[in-house]
Amino acid sequence: MIIRNLFIHTFQLIKLGLINVIDEKSKISIVQKEILNIFINSNTKFTHLYLPYKFTYQIHLIPGAKSCLSELQFFSCDASVNENILIGLVGMCNTIREIEIIMLRNEKISNSYGIVRLIEAQKKLSNVHFVSNYQKINEEICEILENSLIKHANTIQYFGTTKQPITKFLSSFINLKRLELNDNFVYMSWNHLENLSLPSLQILKARSVPVKILASLIENTSGYLTEIKIDRIRHDVNNNKRIIQSIYQNCPMLKYLKLLFIKSNFLELEKLLISCQYLIGLYIIFEDVWDNYVMINWNHLFKILTQSSPSGLFKFKFYYSGKPKLESLKLFFDNWKNKNPMLLQTTQLCKDEYIDLIERYKAKGIIKKFNDNLYAFDDFEWIQRIF
Repeated sequence: MIIRNLFIHTFQLIKLGLINVIDEKSKISIVQKEILNIFINSNTKFTHLYLPYKFTYQIHLIPGAKSCLSELQFFSCDASVNENILIGLVGMCNTIREIEIIMLRNEKISNSYGIVRLIEAQKKLSNVHFVSNYQKINEEICEILENSLIKHANTIQYFGTTKQPITKFLSSFINLKRLELNDNFVYMSWNHLENLSLPSLQILKARSVPVKILASLIENTSGYLTEIKIDRIRHDVNNNKRIIQSIYQNCPMLKYLKLLFIKSNFLELEKLLISCQYLIGLYIIFEDVWDNYVMINWNHLFKILTQSSPSGLFKFKFYYSGKPKLESLKLFFDNWKNKNPMLLQTTQLCKDEYIDLIERYKAKGIIKKFNDNLYAFDDFEWIQRIF
């Protein structure tokens, strides 16, 4: 059960002036107290708890709170939450598996104490997500939070962050299986990830992270990566070659890949297809997305895909600016005959002549499903539409 909406709704009402704050000591209205008392009691068990911005009510003091929150699995808060609440939760909650910490700008160092105590009290913490929408935050707090996770190095299997690490704490996560890095500001160096070894890593998703850092990270895995998504980062031919090489030399179990391909590195793409024999889905971003003067040799690309693709590869996504000619697509589809019917997603192919061509090859069983809207699906989803 999730009580996020309850807390957020009541605080929105205060902000709008629809509920008068009449208890100056606790800064919460009688209406809110009554609502919280209805939901938090010894007859209820919550698994998810979200504490909104500057939440101050001492929910741990409500009768029945210890029983109600004793089986908590997910916890989310930001650094502005009243420290006494967090310390109060320490004695009630030690079953949290997933924690989301929203880091704010210019928070006082003392604000981290309660969060650290709560993190350290957990017995089987496996998922951690650090979120920040500010370029500058208190780095001392970040360092304290990162160090608090080392105690859980053996159990943490997922880590996601929108802020580059301050320390090298990730090197202790020997059982980490999933890593998600998202640079909201496209300026961070991520140097603490260089030479990082994550032997158990299976899924790597990165947005706007330098590819030389990602190549180094991939080179220091142990061959278990099955999914790689590298997005929103421009780089030159040499770095593009290195990241492709790092993948086909170190990822024999790879199933899904999203990556920019620069046309002069199509030979490296061919080597990747030959080496990664378990590949199922391929999402190619073309350099002409950023440079309108670049011309894609579609015939050469389609020849590589039809001749070198492993037998299990049949899911394709192409993100480009200059669409292929009808003749190139027809050649691609003709040469795909006798292979697994493809699932294809592209952009800019909604014109009648393209739709007619695709429908003909769907009737022949060469194309199983086509969609011209990449944004309607998750990156590695070809069938189920996202609403």
